[in-house]
Amino acid sequence: MDRPLTEHIRQGEEPLNVAEYEKVGGYQALRKALGTMAPEEVTQVVADSGLTGRGGAGFPTGRKWGFIPLDGSVPHPKYLIANGDEMEPGAIKDHLLLRGHPHQLIEGMILAAYAVQADRAFVFVRWAYKLAAKRLTRAIAEAYEKGYLGKNILGSGYDLELHLHTSAGRYVCGEATALLNALEGERGIPRHKPPHAAQAGMWSRPTVVNNTETLSNVPHIVDKGAEWFKGLSRTGTDGTRLYQVSGKVVRPGVWELPTGTTAREIIEEHAGGMREGLSLRALLPGGGSTPFLLSKHLDVQMDAGSLEKVNSRLGTGTIIVLDDQTCPVGMMANLMHFYARESCGWCTPCRDGLPWTAKVLDAIEGGQGQVIDIERLALHARLIKDDATFCTLATGAMQPLRSALNYFRSDLEQHIEEKGCPWR
Repeated sequence: MDRPLTEHIRQGEEPLNVAEYEKVGGYQALRKALGTMAPEEVTQVVADSGLTGRGGAGFPTGRKWGFIPLDGSVPHPKYLIANGDEMEPGAIKDHLLLRGHPHQLIEGMILAAYAVQADRAFVFVRWAYKLAAKRLTRAIAEAYEKGYLGKNILGSGYDLELHLHTSAGRYVCGEATALLNALEGERGIPRHKPPHAAQAGMWSRPTVVNNTETLSNVPHIVDKGAEWFKGLSRTGTDGTRLYQVSGKVVRPGVWELPTGTTAREIIEEHAGGMREGLSLRALLPGGGSTPFLLSKHLDVQMDAGSLEKVNSRLGTGTIIVLDDQTCPVGMMANLMHFYARESCGWCTPCRDGLPWTAKVLDAIEGGQGQVIDIERLALHARLIKDDATFCTLATGAMQPLRSALNYFRSDLEQHIEEKGCPWR
């Protein structure tokens, strides 16, 4: 099985340097694009591949690039940003790529920048990823030395400057416009939309923001073609994905697998199943801001369309497992505390609603809950929605809560009746 993203990652060792990367085919896609393809052709092959964003929203990548005008109607500079501000609970896939295969990302960024004719690019990395930042800095310097970055790249006449930016660190900076504010030295809060980043992004210039994993796929697509990439999946599109599993499984970790691999295969075969004496009760399939699924959903394919049919989302492909001896109310309280803490405070439903939700869950978990508290939680879950908030942080936090109210209502009632958590 092809694993283009992770094939050359050497666990516990230094990543491939530029010479080693070239020996395994690195920068050949860049030579192909700059030598034989127009920018529009690069965008088209990515669009034809069906590549979607790996940061959570799942927007078609080629379509996003197509929003950037190439006809000279907009002023330069244009910008390309790689979003490596990975703070979704349970997510470590971008860290794996950033520290384990930096030249792959750099080549993908150059190709994406060429496709949209960007002049400047930034890798936006979470503050805690210190080793990744160190390795990226070295790889960027190597790329400049070899002529893959800077002026007149490979004699093509195309110029690109690429820089690393280490984030001060907030979950909300994973939202594209908050990321742009942070890069500009402003407070990391979301912007009004419209205008969208493609029209007025970084310093009001056309800008594309893509996830680290998304961009890392681009060299392979340009090199081997759209049909090859689609053939890697079990759904006929979207190649492979990095799936992650955390929780009380035998082998928590990250695996590159065909898009559409079932949750059962990921958990039972690759993660080794549940630890001895435990059973799977539920899971968050796409990270902490996706709705719960139950054990009866294990055979659902882990792709966007299949998960939507069972009222959940693929998100970042980050599976968080809930076992039968862990309290779901306590798990939800923990999630709500995270999202409440990470709120930028810019809008009332998020600033006030999330802490209140966490407070109610704490009361239920601690034995001070009342029957009315379940309805209070349901009210928050109903009122905190996309058209009531400035960005999707709070609405994402409500997705696991809504499903928990459906699947774990009896647990909430038991906590209230027994005045405490039965798992303690």
